[in-house]
Amino acid sequence: MVLRPQWEWALDGGKEPAVSPVFTTQYDAEQWVGEHWRALAAQGVTRATLLHHGEPVTAPLDLPPAV
Repeated sequence: MVLRPQWEWALDGGKEPAVSPVFTTQYDAEQWVGEHWRALAAQGVTRATLLHHGEPVTAPLDLPPAV
């Protein structure tokens, strides 16, 4: 069995629970949030925290309100 790194975002706030895809690299996870933060903010997400195997690895990232 091969274990691959698991990176995902814990997304706080939102009108409905927002779910992050699971990524195999930190770079892909960070690129995804950079591309989708506006849509997440429009859903009401106010904060995102990067998790590696379920443990926070960065300080929470506050998302600006959708304009």
